[in-house]
Amino acid sequence: MTLNMQHLSNLKKAPRVVTAGEALIDLVAQPDGNFQPCLGGAVFNLSRALARQNVPTLYQNPLSSDRFGRQLAQALEAEGVQLAQPQAIGQPTSLAVVALNAEGHPDYAFYRNGVADREITAASMNAVCHAQPQLQIACTGCLALDPADAQHYLPWLQAQKRAGRWIVVDVNLRPSVMPDLASYRANVLEMAQLADVLKASDEDLAHLQLPGQTPMDQAMHLMQLGSAQWMALTLGAEGARLLVRHGADIKVLSAREAAPVKVLDTVGAGDSFLAGLLACALHHADNPVGSANLKLWAAEASDPTLQDVLCHALASATLVVMRRGCDPARWEEVRARVEGFPPITSKPN
Repeated sequence: MTLNMQHLSNLKKAPRVVTAGEALIDLVAQPDGNFQPCLGGAVFNLSRALARQNVPTLYQNPLSSDRFGRQLAQALEAEGVQLAQPQAIGQPTSLAVVALNAEGHPDYAFYRNGVADREITAASMNAVCHAQPQLQIACTGCLALDPADAQHYLPWLQAQKRAGRWIVVDVNLRPSVMPDLASYRANVLEMAQLADVLKASDEDLAHLQLPGQTPMDQAMHLMQLGSAQWMALTLGAEGARLLVRHGADIKVLSAREAAPVKVLDTVGAGDSFLAGLLACALHHADNPVGSANLKLWAAEASDPTLQDVLCHALASATLVVMRRGCDPARWEEVRARVEGFPPITSKPN
């Protein structure tokens, strides 16, 4: 069986991860002053990245019948992502105007009033998940953390947590486009408290204004607000950390690249990191005997397993920053890169 056939075979299976959040068009500023349209949105990127790592994925939000919406749908379906709402709707596609600074970091302005991907309700999303009892992970973040949409995403997450699914929240913040920062932070923290798995960057934690002198201090504080089993903290060139709860203790694992990485841009890096984390977790949970309950598996995962999950996540992000735009890596590419990583250290906190 060829690699592509294996990939397609995996993705024909019933979805294991459900994602909910934005799918939009990034209008990326070019040196000549023009804007290049690119498919994007954190949850769209995450869904594609999961599929490329052989994780059967279901995307919740509706897409527009306009040209951009059709392109977004085609891109998801081409990777094998299943659409919970395959019928396009009349509302337009969300837009983001993106400019990159000298380091390749993006700055965003969003146009998202009356758009297709926000035409969701908690009831409709819960009905989709109820019809897919094999789903193990429910994942959201980024623009879904907008308090204006809290009446949809918060009850959905609460219902999925009651159903026993592993709740994943990407604390991927966009404070520059939120008019009420106090409400925004409060909603982010409320959703984060539901999570079994959290992911954030050092910049995200600074925007939340959490107590603590360092990103690690702030990550510890965020993790202790709820009952999260894992928290992944990305630190740019300094690599990443995985905080793992063991009773009253929190173990910290560290990973970084063996040599400096040439960064072309960072678009989609965090989304690819999270996809790698979840893909590798599911890979280990399936071997050798499988685990229907990821919460139980995560509580018993060995240090070597946790180390591999963190390395795989970091390698997934690294491969993206070495490319233009969000071009997620496939499972085999990531595994090849992990082999060159230096050893990871772990210690109790």
